[in-house]
Amino acid sequence: MSFDVPDERRYLESHEWALETDGVVRVGISDFAQDELGDVVFVELPDEGDDLEQETEFGVVESIKAVSDLYAPVGGEVVAINDDLFDAPELVNEDPFGEGWMLEIEADDPDELEALLTAAEYEDQIA
Repeated sequence: MSFDVPDERRYLESHEWALETDGVVRVGISDFAQDELGDVVFVELPDEGDDLEQETEFGVVESIKAVSDLYAPVGGEVVAINDDLFDAPELVNEDPFGEGWMLEIEADDPDELEALLTAAEYEDQIA
């Protein structure tokens, strides 16, 4: 089976993706992760203004098959959350790299992204 792994993103081994734009990092879960979870029925996210540390838990995604913790790819302040997921958690399954994004972090150190997996490295992990 083949999964979408966009090149412009970085990835955690725990299957979160990160896309940086002007110091703000948008975060979601990968196509592989949503497929493994099955139908997502609930997403728990932090509040705007919360401070996160890199690779610490920031929330939970619940599916019909499992409950999984979510981890921050970078440290910083949560500047936006995707409120649409509270009423439509299935967006995570339908469009994990678009409408199914979870939160945005104003990165304390954008260089933390360099420590994450590249698309090619992530593809090797899920192969």
